[in-house]
Amino acid sequence: MSHGFELKPARAGIDPDTPALLMPLARLLDVINRTMVALGMLALLVASCVLTYSVISRYVMKASTDWQDEAAVFCLVGATFMCGAFVQQLRGHVGIEALAGLLPRAVNRLRLALVDLMCTAFCAFFAWKSWTLFHEAWAEGQTTSSSWAPPLWIPYSLMAAGMTLLSLQLLVQLTARLNGLFNPSQGAR
Repeated sequence: MSHGFELKPARAGIDPDTPALLMPLARLLDVINRTMVALGMLALLVASCVLTYSVISRYVMKASTDWQDEAAVFCLVGATFMCGAFVQQLRGHVGIEALAGLLPRAVNRLRLALVDLMCTAFCAFFAWKSWTLFHEAWAEGQTTSSSWAPPLWIPYSLMAAGMTLLSLQLLVQLTARLNGLFNPSQGAR
């Protein structure tokens, strides 16, 4: 995996530049992220089994299916949002490397800090809006429009929790980057 947009290679674990005050949160996020990946793998397996069953029951047994698609979508929503913080912990999200090779090292470090700041702000806003959607769906008893009609608070809660984890992960990484950027005793990042 190419990580040319980073100044050091991605790795699992906690950034050594993380301030001591945030180290317990970073360790907790590491455990939660690894747990979410295991649950995400299980959710993908369940979704694939549900969709396989749906195809077999619809075309082989001529049975109607009304719950399978939504159940699979709920599993996929959960896996996608709940695993986002793990991917961010690895710095494994897609990045564009064009600027990294053109900018001086100090400017590139500043650019990466600004990107982390903007991503943290965006994801925190997204998490907040997701929690408002969850609250509305919960309070109003909203359901999907299908005949199965599962409650919408389920995918909204997965989305909100996942974006909250991602926001916390970004915040920890932003503070680590700023600590490495502004702390002259730290090695060059």
